Amino acid sequence: MYLDHAATTPLSAPALAALTRELSRSGNPSSLHGSGRRARRVVEDARETLARAAGAHPSEVIFTSGGTEADNLAVKGLFWARRDAEPQRTRILCSAVEHPAVQDTVEWLERHEGAQITWLPVTAEGVVRLDALQQELDAAAEEIALVTVMWANNEVGALQPIAQITAAAAAHGIPVHSDAVQAFGSVPVSFAESGLATMAVSGHKIGGPVGVGALFVGRSVKLTPVQHGGGQERDIRSGTLDTAGIAAFAAASDDAVTHLPGESVRLAELRDRLIAGVERVVPEAILRGPARERLPGSAHFTFPGCEGDSLLFLLDVAGVESSTGSACTAGVPRPSHVLLAMGLSETEARGAQRFSLGHTSTPEDVDALVAALPEAYQRARKAGMSGHASSIQTAGTGFS
Repeated sequence: MYLDHAATTPLSAPALAALTRELSRSGNPSSLHGSGRRARRVVEDARETLARAAGAHPSEVIFTSGGTEADNLAVKGLFWARRDAEPQRTRILCSAVEHPAVQDTVEWLERHEGAQITWLPVTAEGVVRLDALQQELDAAAEEIALVTVMWANNEVGALQPIAQITAAAAAHGIPVHSDAVQAFGSVPVSFAESGLATMAVSGHKIGGPVGVGALFVGRSVKLTPVQHGGGQERDIRSGTLDTAGIAAFAAASDDAVTHLPGESVRLAELRDRLIAGVERVVPEAILRGPARERLPGSAHFTFPGCEGDSLLFLLDVAGVESSTGSACTAGVPRPSHVLLAMGLSETEARGAQRFSLGHTSTPEDVDALVAALPEAYQRARKAGMSGHASSIQTAGTGFS
């Protein structure tokens, strides 16, 4: 029972059809011969499809290898371009709950490029505090290179007030980037109406293949390239384009956006069923994130007294796949920076579990989780907060 669609979701039927069709063909879309021109038509048709799905102009679509590359290109490119034009602009305002693709990028700019980072605080529900943003803008707008705030949080599903953020920044002429990887295909997204300078999306979150994504770049926005070469993609992102992946990504985006109204209602109903079931069988579980302004398929809980990894492995043994939503390095579990920013203690944050639904999810998936959870939770509580190593041992030995 797969409940980790926020990590990646299975290929949709239209994406699979497009992928297999294009993989059987050849041609570099930068070549001038017939095969190259055919591949170029596929890419440009896909560009138009993706732009239409995201409320953008086709010229604003820059294809990348995924969300991480798109975030790096936007944040680094905006920072370098702004600093080069106005050397005093070395500050970046970044939400405290960003995905590592943005968080690690701004920290790299701080270590290597002299950037000064201001982490924008969030509420207990994981939503950026607009008063804190406005205070930073009013205090020293002339020093700020850019603002970066994700559209929807990948852990707790919190939707951010993007329109209000871009309006506040626009009053000072400051560009805003948004990682919309979790939002695109799950909630209505319009690049044109958002006021964003740049926006990152990814294929494998919406039913497309892994290894392809896009950065939307406003037509008047200047970015310094991160990599150099053949000058593809408006000279912003050089490299031979993945025709098959791009075609599949576009097909997935069209399918996701076309079915979004009905699918969002279906997933929200499944999510509410999941939340009610979890709260019924484990009353101690605490739902995290906003009550309403959240992704339709996302439910994030903390389970007191147990390690999230222990619970994950025990659920996995029972046939239910979920996620802790936290990073784990060298076998040492680390509490989620998102939950810590929301005010949770390290002990509370270590009991995290994220359940995320997608286009293949069914009521039976939810019911399987609810059935397996009580025993898994009790076993995880017995294991306690003993760490990642014992969590693995627990899963392997059927700890009781």
